[in-house]
Amino acid sequence: MKRTSVGLLVVLALLAAAAGYVLDHMLTALGRTTFTPSLLLPVLLLLIAAASLGVAWPVRSSVRRGIRIDPFRATRAVTLARASSLVGAIMAGFGAGLLVFLLSRPVDPPVGSTVAMLALIGSAVVLVVAALIAEQFCTLPKDPDDSEPRDRAGDPGPAELGGGH
Repeated sequence: MKRTSVGLLVVLALLAAAAGYVLDHMLTALGRTTFTPSLLLPVLLLLIAAASLGVAWPVRSSVRRGIRIDPFRATRAVTLARASSLVGAIMAGFGAGLLVFLLSRPVDPPVGSTVAMLALIGSAVVLVVAALIAEQFCTLPKDPDDSEPRDRAGDPGPAELGGGH
């Protein structure tokens, strides 16, 4: 399994930033108030970051001690880490788009809205970093058998097995 690409995270953040900016622009054009995320959202993102690290830590310690781990457990941990990094990038971008729109207006933004968006961006960045660390925790060491080229002289080929004509 390949690691999460930083380029993918950047693209998702930029797309989400554009979506956040357009959303606030449309709400303002329709005469409605701008979107302000709940202050519980950053707390939730930090809890997801802690959960992602908490699920990946036993995998890391098992790998370091050389203890065999359940592959499904490791797969669940790395899947949670990857999903968390994607969600974190999207939320950071969305919050940044909302904040850019809010700061680009001629009217001074309310302090509560600015703080909520900064908290969202900060906690989303923490989630991305924690998820990438958790994904690193789930990396298995290279198998020595995989790194050495195979000696094909001892392996029976298709002709020796009766498969070649």
